[in-house]
Amino acid sequence: MTLLTRRPDDAGRAALALYRSSPAAVRAHVTIRWWSAPFASIAAALPRTGRILEIGCGHGLFSAYAALDAPGREVVGVDIDTAKIAQGHAAARDVDHLELRVAESGAVPPGPWDAVVFVDVLYLLPASEQQRLLTEAVAQLAPEGMVLVKEMGVAPRWKVRWNTWQETISVKVLRITEGSSFDFVAPETMAGWLSELGLKVSQRRLDHGRVHPHHLVVARRG
Repeated sequence: MTLLTRRPDDAGRAALALYRSSPAAVRAHVTIRWWSAPFASIAAALPRTGRILEIGCGHGLFSAYAALDAPGREVVGVDIDTAKIAQGHAAARDVDHLELRVAESGAVPPGPWDAVVFVDVLYLLPASEQQRLLTEAVAQLAPEGMVLVKEMGVAPRWKVRWNTWQETISVKVLRITEGSSFDFVAPETMAGWLSELGLKVSQRRLDHGRVHPHHLVVARRG
């Protein structure tokens, strides 16, 4: 994957532009998030219409992108960080079909949701809590709903080491992300949890040409 193919598309440029009046630290954070995370590939796996929930949305960049990418989506982004939600709401308040709000830690807002998406957030919870949260998300799905999990894989080793170092700095030193520790669960394990709940699961790597071991798990009802 080249830098050219990572450049923001129209919806990506519009999403990033929302934060142009935000504090410098927020602008830097969302810009780095765009260039380091495969947002376009994640959004492409979402339904183009329906109610979409993002759990752990942070400043709301991916939620805003998903809403701008497909106007038929009703997107709700939730996070436990009140400051990030406040900054995200200020930036994206004029985006149609988008709501950003504070949510209780470990809780899934009532559905039914056509899709529940997690983007680099589950690793902040112990494995048992990750499984519990995924189980609750499945319980809130619409009859043909889906769960998307974009997390870091456990291979190759050099990418895992790089990601672990970066997260140590972000979580434990700079405190950019809420949390005190992290637990990277193998995507195959998450896929197994979701299969046990009766969903049809597929998974694929999204790390070609990237330094992080991005991995996407898609689980569908029906």
